[in-house]
Amino acid sequence: MSAAKIKKGDTVVVLAGKDKGRSGAVLQVFPKEDKVLVDGINVHARHRKADQMNPQGGIDRKPAPLHISNVAVAGKDGKATRVRFEVRDGKKVRVAVKSGEVI
Repeated sequence: MSAAKIKKGDTVVVLAGKDKGRSGAVLQVFPKEDKVLVDGINVHARHRKADQMNPQGGIDRKPAPLHISNVAVAGKDGKATRVRFEVRDGKKVRVAVKSGEVI
């Protein structure tokens, strides 16, 4: 699946990896690397030493990018669907393959 088929704000389902089956909203798309950043998915922890800006220190948790082939757009039923492009009323739109609905 190309980066054009998944956009910021889409709800996606993870198809592979430790978060398989979970879903979340796309925060950012990296088309050159074919990666997406999904809210609450593929969260990595970074242990921080205490410093002047952060005197407490602690663990920072933030999502890491996933390869675009490991996610699929979620349809109305919440299940994964492929995306195709169609021209409707003179406009190019994204359409869910399973249901035929415009995304």
